[in-house]
Amino acid sequence: MLPMSRKRVVAGAAALVIGALALSACASQRGGETEGEGSADVDGTFVFGASADPASLDPAFAQDGETFRVSRQIFEGLVGTEPGTADPAPLLAESWEVSDDSLSYTFALKKDVTFHDGTPFNAEAVCVNFDRWYNWEGLAASEALGYYYNKLFKGYASSPDTAVYDSCTPDGDDSVTIALKKPFAGFVAALSLPAFGMQSPTALEEYKADEVGGTAEAPTLSEYAMGHPVGTGPYKFDEWSPGEQLTLSSYEDYWGDAGQIDEIIFRVIDDPTARRQALESGSIDGYDLVGPADTAALEEDGYKMVSRPPFTILYLAFNQAVPELQDPKVREALSYAVDKDALISQVLPEGTEKATQFMPPTVNGWNADVTTYDYDPEKAKQLLAEAGYDEANPLALTFNYPVNVSRPYMPDPEQIFTVLSKQLNEVGVETTPKSNEWGEYLDLITGGTDHGIHLLGWTGDYNDTDNFLGVFFGQKSAEWGFDNPELFSALTDARGIADLDEQTQVYSDINEQVAEFIPGVPLAHPAPTLAFDPRVESYPASPVNDEVFSEIVLTK
Repeated sequence: MLPMSRKRVVAGAAALVIGALALSACASQRGGETEGEGSADVDGTFVFGASADPASLDPAFAQDGETFRVSRQIFEGLVGTEPGTADPAPLLAESWEVSDDSLSYTFALKKDVTFHDGTPFNAEAVCVNFDRWYNWEGLAASEALGYYYNKLFKGYASSPDTAVYDSCTPDGDDSVTIALKKPFAGFVAALSLPAFGMQSPTALEEYKADEVGGTAEAPTLSEYAMGHPVGTGPYKFDEWSPGEQLTLSSYEDYWGDAGQIDEIIFRVIDDPTARRQALESGSIDGYDLVGPADTAALEEDGYKMVSRPPFTILYLAFNQAVPELQDPKVREALSYAVDKDALISQVLPEGTEKATQFMPPTVNGWNADVTTYDYDPEKAKQLLAEAGYDEANPLALTFNYPVNVSRPYMPDPEQIFTVLSKQLNEVGVETTPKSNEWGEYLDLITGGTDHGIHLLGWTGDYNDTDNFLGVFFGQKSAEWGFDNPELFSALTDARGIADLDEQTQVYSDINEQVAEFIPGVPLAHPAPTLAFDPRVESYPASPVNDEVFSEIVLTK
């Protein structure tokens, strides 16, 4: 048990079941003993097929899964997750205490930990990181770069009235107190995000980590973010050839168990078929986001498969900066036009669940009685007619989607686009497709207004409602293009409620508020699947992708 004055327990998280590769063969905690057949004399090079390059080597300036997969090997935060769940657990902080007013958090830090460049990890280093985020300005403080800090901490030194963070105070080397200006019930859980991993103060300064340029639509990253990431994790950065591969190697002075793998190669293979062929040829040891059609065939051929529990949301978003989408009847019509069951059966993985709201059922505040817009093409046509659209004057929208990428919530964006655009066309909506490569796509959707309806989604980072609803709808966003002060205020108030029962009801009501407002269509909760060479005895699958490769167990 953690020495906390309050500890939230979210029903259902402990019941998440990991698939065919049982966690029992893995270390129960990061830094614990790893055992398994063949623990000696194994090939210590592990090649993983990545669907894309990381967007940045600085996780503070990132928001995507491929970046975070790499980051979790290099960086560690004060807080991690309990194996197999989305719940917080000690990592660089061994314990923490919360003040009665929920505005002060004191963390007891792990001792004798160093960053990869030899810089000591201590309370001062923690404060350098927190103060770095708080003092961002300009592009660094934008949603396009500082995405998670922007979403969760709401403000900076330049905007103290909206900021959640107040100060960081070292209490000697091994204890640190973080003070908040406003209650944030999910604060501890949020610290498990790779975006809040601890980074070497020495390297941040030497390689000018915060010198970013360009625009929100096309940012340019710092020297640090392109080639000098320094954390405390089990692996250190070696080299990166964008578009080809990224290599990490074991950090000899790592505080925990080094595991069996001493070199990781993330090989970029953007095509799902090519990733499968690479596994079958033996050129990679495993990959994520296995296509639905490939899962059974690979299993029959002896490859090890593991499916993460669905902790995802795939959605069709409506950008209300587009005048036509400001009409509630239009948004309602588009909702009735979508056949979610057909979409799931045609192109999404086995185990995918239909979505009724913008978060999975296991998250606190999910509303079983929420308003839904079940597939009804005639109703869609009627609403479009009431909004002034018909065959002579059809509703015409740009439909944005990414290409050459697979995401846990979106294994094949082009297939999903094809199905949905056909459904919309059947009710008289004319869609103009516009596609972009993944990095450009994220910049377009989150950094500008020049997009229409679009595909995006989310893999939950930790088990807290604010990580879903708060991230999507907690403040004005370029992605959604609307200004709804009532909704923003409700979410701001909810994230500060410490009593779980009270917060559950509030979030349930907010889910209904979102459903009636119709910012988009929550489509599905896909279940991502990974495939591995038979030499992989155990893989530490996590619903929030908190998977550190030092915990992989190999047999040869």
